[in-house]
Parts: sequence; C-alpha cells; structure tokens
Amino acid sequence: MQIAGVEISHPEKVLFPEKEITKGDMISYYERIAPLMLPFLKDRPLTLHRFPGGITESGFYQKNASDYFPSFIKTIKIETEEGTNTQVLCNDRKSLVYLANQGTVAFHIWLSKKDKLRQPDRVVFDLDPSDDDFEKIKEGAKIMRFLLKSKEIDPSLMTSGKSGLHLYYNIRRGKDFDKVKALTRDIAEEAEKKEPGLFTTQLRKDKREGKIFVDYLRNSYAQTAVCPYSLRATEEAGVATPIEWEELSRIKSASQYHIENIFRRTAQLNRNNEE
Repeated sequence: MQIAGVEISHPEKVLFPEKEITKGDMISYYERIAPLMLPFLKDRPLTLHRFPGGITESGFYQKNASDYFPSFIKTIKIETEEGTNTQVLCNDRKSLVYLANQGTVAFHIWLSKKDKLRQPDRVVFDLDPSDDDFEKIKEGAKIMRFLLKSKEIDPSLMTSGKSGLHLYYNIRRGKDFDKVKALTRDIAEEAEKKEPGLFTTQLRKDKREGKIFVDYLRNSYAQTAVCPYSLRATEEAGVATPIEWEELSRIKSASQYHIENIFRRTAQLNRNNEE
C-alpha cells in the first residue's frame, strides 16, 4: 500500500481503539489535510509526538531526526545549551505522510522559521483548563481577546483538539525570544491581575485552584505549540482546528472537530468562500 509515494507499513494496525481508527486511516487523514496544514508547518522545526503502538500505549516526543529517515526528509541543525541537535522540517505532502507512517499522531511546531530561529514570527497563548468546564475556557478566551485588542492585537482562535483553546497571532520578526516571552508574560500576568478568580500563571498544577492556566511559556526558544490541523492522541482523535470568533458560542469542547467530521467542516468553509 502506497500513499503519496510512501510505502505504508501495517496500515491495519488500530491506533485509536475506541473509534477503531487505524494507522491507514490516520495517514489518509494527513495526506488529505496536507493543503491546509502544510502552510503552518513550512520551514518550522518540529517535535513529533509518536505512538507506534497506538495511543493507549506510552508515546514519546521526538526532537532529533532519526538516522534512518530518507533523504527527502529535510532537517535543520539547532543550537542547544548542550550543543546541537538535528530536527525535522516538513514542507511537502510526502514528508507529512512519511512522518505519519512513523506513528506520529501529533505535530508540534516552533514559533520561528529556519532562517531566523531566534526571532519568532508567531505568538501563542494556550488557555489550559484545570477542570472540565469548557464554558469557563470560552469565557477566558473572550476576555483574553479583549485584553489583546486593547493593545491593538486581534488574535486568531483555535481549538486545541484536546482540552483547551489557543489564541495566536503573527508578529514582525526582529525581537528575540527572550523579549517576546517577557512581553507575553506581562500580558498573562495582567490577565491574572484583572481576573484573579479566572486566570493563573501558576506553573504547578496543584496550585492552580481550578483556574485557567495562561501558558505563555511556549513563546520561548526551542519550545513548540501544536500545529493547526494536527491530530491529538485522545480517544476522540481531536483535531486542532482554527475557528472564527463568531463560532465560539457554538463550540462544545476542544475536540469538537475530530478525524471523523473535520472534512465536513473544511468542505463547508470552501463552499462559503466560493459564494
């Protein structure tokens, strides 16, 4: 069995047992979603969240490119505190399919691109719930947007596919990660000060008291955020899905869009754009 020129191994293997989603199903998803996903992946180093045995077994995060990866998988050398490592880039459908065939369920991207690794062009606030109250997360997203708009920033919105919401926006490159992280920390702390009963910047989960953790820490060198249209390793097979702010009131959970309904959504968006 080949998909996008890649020989697929064990396509019948069930990766998501509750929904009986196979490895072949997952790879077909990535092959089909590629036109929407690749612009977000392009030229950004990746961390791969791999589950070769399925999501009920222990997965692992992979930052270094494996020695056996074929030559069409592009890589980039990254400076680290320990020296260097070599990370994967994914700029085409064949690479995306190959990495999915390695059991990669989720793709996490840097907030900078390969030509200026220390200068982010993207900012992300991850609103991470401490409980199962998704309505609270939705309210938090609206408040965060209002705060950002007061700073002349109108963020985009994405379901995480797992439990929270992401607010994100592009910035002009120039500031290094340390400066951008300091700015996002100030915003997160301002949100906490304005709404102390709703938001927290407390790193320890056991001290968050049911509040929304405003995670600004992803805006750091070598840190990552889940890529739009990536699957998540949950039984729902949730998809990290960009949405419009007008849709927020209708969203019931962070995994509202998943592998079984995401293409109905994208087809509807295409129809709307054509009208």
